[in-house]
Amino acid sequence: MPPVRVALPDGAFSLSSSPDFAPSLSATLGRPVTLLAVPPQNARMEEYWPHMEELSKRDIVTDEAMPPGTFFDLAVLHVLTTSTLDQLRELNPRSRFEARRFRPNLIIDTGDQKGFVENEWVGKTIAIGSDARIHVDRPCFRCVMTTLAQGDLPKDPWILKTTAQHNGVRVGSYASVVQTGTVRIGDTLTFL
Repeated sequence: MPPVRVALPDGAFSLSSSPDFAPSLSATLGRPVTLLAVPPQNARMEEYWPHMEELSKRDIVTDEAMPPGTFFDLAVLHVLTTSTLDQLRELNPRSRFEARRFRPNLIIDTGDQKGFVENEWVGKTIAIGSDARIHVDRPCFRCVMTTLAQGDLPKDPWILKTTAQHNGVRVGSYASVVQTGTVRIGDTLTFL
């Protein structure tokens, strides 16, 4: 694997192959940081919940377990539909609800279906194309990361507020792989 190149806030770059990588990144972030190639046992993550009236958790940091043997936050796959994005845009046309804010692995075009359709998929298995199978495990609860500026997308606390007010802070669903296979743009989905 080639080394990872990290851009630092001062514009400098640090390479993971450098012996100064971890100390430099730790000093920049103000806490110990290590880059790992193998997931640690019993990995945990911190998640910050901003102070927003719409949230049940306010101005706290939660500590949550990560799936064993992975570097994933909470699941292997995040599935998001065009219906959910369209519903959020309709509810709050001033905000830019774009898929890249939510970083899904799969964006599913649900045609003219309306609403938060993934909510109904939890517990179901889906065939994608001829080989791949996924199981929709649970809703994907979103955090403050969705509100931060990304590229040309501005910082927008209404992204999270809108999802909290209208869908319990859920945007998409988490899924696991039941059977591997090739997934191609345009593949059809079948509920099993």
